[in-house]
Amino acid sequence: MKPIAVLICRLLAFIGKLFGKGTSLPGAVVLKLFPDILSRITFSSPVIAVTGSNGKTSTVEMIAHIFAASGKKVIFNKEGSNQIEGVTTLLLKNCTLSGKVKGDIVLLESDERYARHTFKHIKPTHFVVTNLYRDQLTRNAHPFYIYDILKDAVDLIPNAALLLNADDPIVRQFGLGRENTVYFGMERNRYSEEVSTALYNDCCYCPVCKERLDYSYFHYAHLGNYSCTVCSYKRPDTAFTVEDIDLENNSMTVNGNKIELAFSSRYNIYNLASAYAAAVTAGIDGKTAAAALSDFVMKNGRVVKFTAGENEGLLLTSKHENSTSYNMSLEYVVRQKEQSELIIIVDEISRKYYTSETGWLWDISFGQLKNSSVKRIILTGSYAYDLALRFELTDIDSNIIVTEPDIDKAVALISEPFDGKLFAITCFSDKDKLYSRVKVQSPTAK
Repeated sequence: MKPIAVLICRLLAFIGKLFGKGTSLPGAVVLKLFPDILSRITFSSPVIAVTGSNGKTSTVEMIAHIFAASGKKVIFNKEGSNQIEGVTTLLLKNCTLSGKVKGDIVLLESDERYARHTFKHIKPTHFVVTNLYRDQLTRNAHPFYIYDILKDAVDLIPNAALLLNADDPIVRQFGLGRENTVYFGMERNRYSEEVSTALYNDCCYCPVCKERLDYSYFHYAHLGNYSCTVCSYKRPDTAFTVEDIDLENNSMTVNGNKIELAFSSRYNIYNLASAYAAAVTAGIDGKTAAAALSDFVMKNGRVVKFTAGENEGLLLTSKHENSTSYNMSLEYVVRQKEQSELIIIVDEISRKYYTSETGWLWDISFGQLKNSSVKRIILTGSYAYDLALRFELTDIDSNIIVTEPDIDKAVALISEPFDGKLFAITCFSDKDKLYSRVKVQSPTAK
């Protein structure tokens, strides 16, 4: 181990923190100087890596909370910097000069395209795959393309315990022919659908033999209970099972242990289930894990309370160019069944590339907002008219839709007195554009 690498990383991280940065750059510099530095790091504790299209940051935060509540020293990247540079920064900041990581548990959020680079050097003891959805198509193409890339990472860690979402037929493939695989998933529940209401299904056909998959029910998107009509490919039995969900009363049960929900969303339930499965597989008692997760409020800024004028609002942050993420936010709004007003901000397409590609808007089920509880929908940001065109192809009454590209003017509209619930939906890049114009309260609880 080269102590100078650790010192350089820490110095750059300290300088970066002064400027509100420093999660990736220190690691990038060290990797340029010492390309094999990650191979020199050693661990005396379990290393849990988490990847997937959606839910990585939330799942890692939940696992961290479970272990911290059990009195363990947890090492993880609170900022969610998940490519190899960010992982390098995290580990060098938390190791001795000889390269030994100091902690009871190490949690690594890993970008699904970069895991194969990280795992050449670091071998996690546990690897969680949350899901694979249509996501940032300009960068990620299609879920099966990402599956092929992620399969390279899985093959690099043959001794790791895989924790896979059984309800995702794309993810389920990683467990084929592999003994050290643990599955988590949901049983049929009151929110399951006999016929999918999603606009598309990215896994209509069997990943093994390419014949049509038969679904006995869907949870959402292509997640559900599936089996191939020709070969033996099907949803496997689950070691960690969500047996009961009550979104109206904010609760779920996994393996007989009840978890009170701080945020009642089917989307969030998968994050909770994967975090529970990872913690228990790594040695935490099930009741202890459930108690830690009950009413846990995430601090990652995905769901935040705010005030616009005198109106109390709730920001639901969706992932960039990810229709499933947006669909779950919209579903949450509609399920409240109270008079509501909604502002949707699309001002910046991506932090990494600039194509102005808005095809992903057409994958979002905006039509579910045709609901008597939704009184006004305000579309704003640079792409407000792209949104407006998308809404023209729904059955929503055009009289309740306001298109206002100027975010200041749009926020002025939601600041007008309104007797009901106010919701804002946007992505990571644009959430600060709302924060700067309203009064931010806190991460949300019930």
